[in-house]
Amino acid sequence: MARTSPKRYVAYLRKRGVVIGEGCKFYSGLKTISIDTTRPSLIEIGNDVAFNKNCKLVTHDYATKVFLATHQEFIASSGKIKIGNNVSFGMDCTVLKNVTIGDNCFIGLGSVVTKNIPSNSVAIGAPAKVIATIDEYFMKRKEESVQEALEYARSIQERFNRRPKIEDFWEEFPLFLNGSDECPELPIKAQLGPAYENYKKNHKARFNGFEDFLKNAGIE
Repeated sequence: MARTSPKRYVAYLRKRGVVIGEGCKFYSGLKTISIDTTRPSLIEIGNDVAFNKNCKLVTHDYATKVFLATHQEFIASSGKIKIGNNVSFGMDCTVLKNVTIGDNCFIGLGSVVTKNIPSNSVAIGAPAKVIATIDEYFMKRKEESVQEALEYARSIQERFNRRPKIEDFWEEFPLFLNGSDECPELPIKAQLGPAYENYKKNHKARFNGFEDFLKNAGIE
């Protein structure tokens, strides 16, 4: 079918019999995403699931082709895939049959999910293994993101021979903007989505404004 939009693709999946919730997103090339509709009754996808480029859900395999030659028998192979709510896949992920992924999970780039992943987990690898809880990974990334943002600022000056502009930091803005700060140059509301109101009310920046952020990056 022609995948002209995520909305049409979701409608197609539902028409085929796949259970898929609300708010699911398909990033970086809808045409590269493959959700197995040979057995649509075996697939259940929750709300707010994000699929990235080259993600695949596969409810069957075809080892029977080998069996036909070795044993002269046709042996079917299929199994359920269930994905919970608020799950995000990196690029090039594959989920195989007989797998359940719980709520609030991140599946890292290139993972092949062959076994169940519990809720509130980060998993990566081939086969995918849990490496942290989502809370542990949140705290780790929160600290690492500071140095990454400072390094990004320095790279702009070094590569382009110019002073970084606030518009360059469309993801890093929480480090130098408070929730109450206005900044029309940045897509703050679009980036935060359902967390926007909480951000506006409660967020306190790590640095005392954009200039303080640049100063900590060694940029005068």
